[in-house]
Formats: sequence, structure tokens, C-alpha cells
Amino acid sequence: MLIKIKRLLYLTIALLLVGTIASFAVPSQSSAAEITSRSLTLQAGASAGGSAPGGVVNHLFSFTLPTSTAIQTIEFHYCTIASNAAGGTCGTLTGLSTTSATIGAATSAALSGFTLTNTTNADPYLSSATAYTPAANTALVVQLDTVTNPSTANLTFYVWISTWSGPTETGSVVDSGTVAAATANPIQLTGVMPESLVFCTGATVGETGGVPDCTTATPGTVSFTTLFSPTYTSTATSQMAASTNAGSGYAITVNGATLTNGAYTITAIGPTATAPVHGTSQFGMNLVANTTATATPAPGSAITPASDGTNYFAYPETAYGTIDAYAFQTGNTVANSGYPTGSPAVGTNAQIYTSTYIVNVPGKQPAGTYTTTLTYICTATF
Repeated sequence: MLIKIKRLLYLTIALLLVGTIASFAVPSQSSAAEITSRSLTLQAGASAGGSAPGGVVNHLFSFTLPTSTAIQTIEFHYCTIASNAAGGTCGTLTGLSTTSATIGAATSAALSGFTLTNTTNADPYLSSATAYTPAANTALVVQLDTVTNPSTANLTFYVWISTWSGPTETGSVVDSGTVAAATANPIQLTGVMPESLVFCTGATVGETGGVPDCTTATPGTVSFTTLFSPTYTSTATSQMAASTNAGSGYAITVNGATLTNGAYTITAIGPTATAPVHGTSQFGMNLVANTTATATPAPGSAITPASDGTNYFAYPETAYGTIDAYAFQTGNTVANSGYPTGSPAVGTNAQIYTSTYIVNVPGKQPAGTYTTTLTYICTATF
């Protein structure tokens, strides 16, 4: 009987020793405080959206350390379960890779003395040779760049964040907490922008929301503002708008005859920009804002929006782009999308041109109603 009691006593002592040794195998987290305000944001990488399955992206951790205990390590342990409190196994995330991770620019300056160790997949950590003692409730950010997401779509995964008192995940756990993130199937949208040319003419062309709008174009019946006279210049205006995505832009020509009244005509100025002269026979046009020096009232307006060589490229040809000078010859190219030089033309957003027409007549010009029909043709080169 005595022998059996001794054996039982020895067995009990052995079990107690095993339990004591086991208690030192894993650092105790019973005294660890819970990290608060913690989150993991999956940020887009160089070629993939942040939540893309298998995408090489950036992982941005934000968290608040609740205590002011000195730490030397911050660990990020990627797992399939939210916690190991119940003795669960972390698990393996298919496709996840942290071995190429680097410290991103958004990482808190307070952690500048920490370096990244990423040799063990799914368990990167920052460590410092000297202790860092944060103030209580210090908010920190750690950005890990070039992390490869798990390759499974629509998968929730977890990262156990732990701070340690010693370097290289040694000593005791100071604070800990878990964050969750998920991969997601990317939504791929496809649309087609066709070859485009938008062109319209009218007495006026308006804007909608600051953008030239051909649906606002009014009918193209235009009358001169004053009766014809040898003592002043009569004027009229119309407008047109154009845009295109053609790589070689557009060119606009004017086509039609000069003003006529039966057998009587008013002389077209021709292809060279010429100043108006009272008492002579002249019909011409231009595409710029003119001054009061040559017309009453001053006709025309600047191109709207103004050409800037970035988004807007409307450009009147020289003969039709000289202030207070006019030209007219049927078939002439009057404008293109080649601002600021006139060539080569390129694609452009919509702009409104104002065409100004002038008439001068000699004193012997026969009375009557003079008319013409002009057709503008806009040709895009793709």
C-alpha cells in the first residue's frame, strides 16, 4: 500500500512539473490590454484594387494603444479565425504573402526607429532595438506595402495585432486586438466611346451647365442689324459649335454665294483678310471679336470657352481670325482644331464660334432685298 501511495505522489508531482513547464512555453496574454479603435484598410496597389483576391496591395493598420507600457515589437499575425482565446488554430490563408512587404509612407513617425521583419509568411512584425514608450491611448498607423491578398474571393480574414515588451516577439504581450478584412470580386465595367463629331449651326448656340449644347441652337435665319448704306458698315452674326475626339481634329469650311438680289450682287471680299471700307461693295466674314472702329455696333465675340491648348483647340484660319478684317470665298477653310498654330489639328472639347458678317455698299447699289444661303461643313479626320 505504501508503495502505491508513493507512486501516486510521484505521478502528481510530475504532472505539476509538466504544467509548470507548459505555462512558460507561450507568453501569457492574460494581463494584455485590448487595443482599441483598430482597423485594417485594404488599399489599392500599383496594379490592383485593395480588396482584389490575389492582388498585390497595401495594408493600412490603424489602432490605439491603451497603455503606456514600453514596447519593442508590433506583430501582425494573419489568420483564418478571429481569436485564439479558445485555443483555436490560426489556419492558413491560401495565396497570402507578406514576405515582400515593406513599410509604407503612411506609417506613424513615432515608429521611425522600428524595422520590418517579414521572413515568416503571414507573421510580419516591426521591432526596435530600443524600447518605445507611448502615452496612454496613443493612435498609431502602420502601412505594409506590397502584401499579396489571399487568393480566395469574398473571403473574410483576420489579423491578430500584438505588442511585445521585447524585441523579435520576445518577452510578454503588452496589448493585443484583432482586425478583420475581406477580399471581394472586382466589379469590371466596360463602355465604348465611339468616334465622335458634334457640330451645329444656328443664329445662336447656347450652353448647358457651362458646356456648349447643340440642342439649344436656334434657327439659322439671320438679318443684318441695319439697312445697307454707303456711310456705315452693316453687320450680322450667327454661331456654330464643334467638338470631336478625332486624332487629327476637324476642319470647318464655308460654302455658298455672296449676297444677291436677282441680277444684282454685293462683291465677295475674297480669301484675303481685308478691312471694311465704307462706300465700296464688300461682303465678308470673320470668327473673332471685333472693335467699334469698323462697325456699328461692334459685332462678334470671342470663342467660348477660350482655346487653351489643353482641352480646347478651336482656331480660326488667319484670313478669318484677324480682328476688324474680313474675307469670304466659298469653299474656304475658316477654322480648325489646331490651336495655337493652326496645325496639326487634334481632338477638342466643344466650343462656340461666332461668325460676324459685314456688308458695305456704294451709293448706287440697287435697292431691294439681298440674300444668300451659307452652309458650314465640319469634317473630322480619325
